[in-house]
Amino acid sequence: MTPQSLILTLLAPRLSADVITEVDELIADQGLRVEQRDWLAGRESLEGGIPPHGACIEFRLQSDDVDIESLREKALALGAMRQVDIAVQEDSSWRHQRRLVCFDMDSTLIKAEVIDELARRHGVFEEVAAITERAMRGELDFKQSFRERMAKLKGLDERVLVEIADNLPLMDGVERLMTHLKRLGYHTVILSGGFSYFAGYLKNRLGFDEIHANELVIENGRVTGEVQEPIVDAERKAMLLQDIAKREGLRLEQTVAVGDGANDLKMLGVAGLGIAYRAKPLVRRQARQSISLLGLDAMLYLLGHRQDDLQDKHIPGTAGRD
Repeated sequence: MTPQSLILTLLAPRLSADVITEVDELIADQGLRVEQRDWLAGRESLEGGIPPHGACIEFRLQSDDVDIESLREKALALGAMRQVDIAVQEDSSWRHQRRLVCFDMDSTLIKAEVIDELARRHGVFEEVAAITERAMRGELDFKQSFRERMAKLKGLDERVLVEIADNLPLMDGVERLMTHLKRLGYHTVILSGGFSYFAGYLKNRLGFDEIHANELVIENGRVTGEVQEPIVDAERKAMLLQDIAKREGLRLEQTVAVGDGANDLKMLGVAGLGIAYRAKPLVRRQARQSISLLGLDAMLYLLGHRQDDLQDKHIPGTAGRD
């Protein structure tokens, strides 16, 4: 039997020797062999230091017979108990050849659900937020819930869109992440069940290569409560990821998807690397990898990039922090 190679990535704001020991014990209990253990970032945390971009250890593992889903389940439980993130992925020759990264927008790239912000300004927040939460938990069909929420925004002044776009709260680490992804040559895409108006703003601000989101219908300076078809739902996100990969001449193994909600699960499932970021419990359980404790730039560690190789001196405001 050919040994199976795995990568286990341990991430947290700081890592203690006790936590590392517990992860070593988990690995041993699963019958896995540690071929290599490498600090990608934050080794100074062992001596009480505070790493500027978190701490991360990458374990290269081998096994003749491993139940990877059982390993992920136990890693998720240990991570929840010890306040660390533990991600498990299969190692392959494609890991360092990933070239396409697709992101959800709301609550992934930004710290907001834009439709909720629009509803708050229109005086219908409670009604819309309740529908949003049920949809994100997977309790409602996305298209149906989306149309219901949109209908409640009928008559909203277009000027509100401008005000909200100018004040979108970016997710922690997103600017640093995008700087490095562009420098490293990744093709970056927003695939959002939100609105193209705001995705376009992020494209211009952060340098995404393309966006695919819902187009609001506006007449006489007012939101009509309708959107242009097709609606970007879970199926369309997954389809778009596959279509873009094919257009770019990439295999699915070379793709990465990042999202937080039930509407992202199909996209996360078809990508070579699917990452649930600060996600709902349902999504964390079903996704193959998840990050909850660090900024969005921590996904660079899951891609195999070491902190020493990330040239933060080129990013405004970060010179000398490492």
